[in-house]
Amino acid sequence: MESIDPATGRTLPSDAIQRVLFVASLVHVYNIPPMVPGKGHVAASWTADDNKRQIFTARLRVIETAIPVAGSTDGEEKVKTDIVLEDSSNGQLFAAAPYTAQAVVETVSDSSRFFALRVQDEAGRKASLGVGFEERSDAFDFGVSLQEAQKTLSWGNQGGGPSGKKPAALERKDSAEKRDLSLKEGETITINLPGRFGRRKPDTPPESSSGGLSSFSLPPPPSSSSSSSASRGSGILPPPPSASSVRQKRLSAQELGFDDGKFGEFA
Repeated sequence: MESIDPATGRTLPSDAIQRVLFVASLVHVYNIPPMVPGKGHVAASWTADDNKRQIFTARLRVIETAIPVAGSTDGEEKVKTDIVLEDSSNGQLFAAAPYTAQAVVETVSDSSRFFALRVQDEAGRKASLGVGFEERSDAFDFGVSLQEAQKTLSWGNQGGGPSGKKPAALERKDSAEKRDLSLKEGETITINLPGRFGRRKPDTPPESSSGGLSSFSLPPPPSSSSSSSASRGSGILPPPPSASSVRQKRLSAQELGFDDGKFGEFA
């Protein structure tokens, strides 16, 4: 079965490969007004006045086409993606939008189900049409298919156009012929690590110094004199004298100059 270029309707080479990324059986197509500066596209203005701006109900498809580059010896391919609007009853092409930049599809400011689509004919003339999905899930899947197309076209995080060429055959070959790097039975691996990764020597503890230990030693006990003076200074009463010391200190009446009783009592 021959392949048809979805954007032009022409026959593609026999070795071209096509892949359908997304299909929506029913979308509404609108003749939209120019974009409002500062607001972008507003879907409410498309559906106002009982959908007077609706011009067609179509089937939408996102198709990826890979065409081998003539004369290439390494399997290089030219990859492109097209968004096509077709008559759902007979498949006739209504309009096509070559997906060459992210600006080809723009979201609206007031709905997640509507998009502005920049279509282009064979002569290169461009026009903006509005498309609206009946279900939010279809609109979400449409956005996912565009993200997949961006990865295939190697856009990355840039907003520019695709690179145009992709060595897809080489990528498929590399993925199919991945090298087996696992160890077979009996095989070993020797790893030589630099000296700085060797076993570390235990750290030598620092020599102890008397000054270091003296800071943690207990102070000597206070002397008796310092303790007695400390007790006096602190206001604590000394202990009572013992009996022997009292007897030693007690003087007799004779020693004190009193009569020993020989001369009688005083009158």
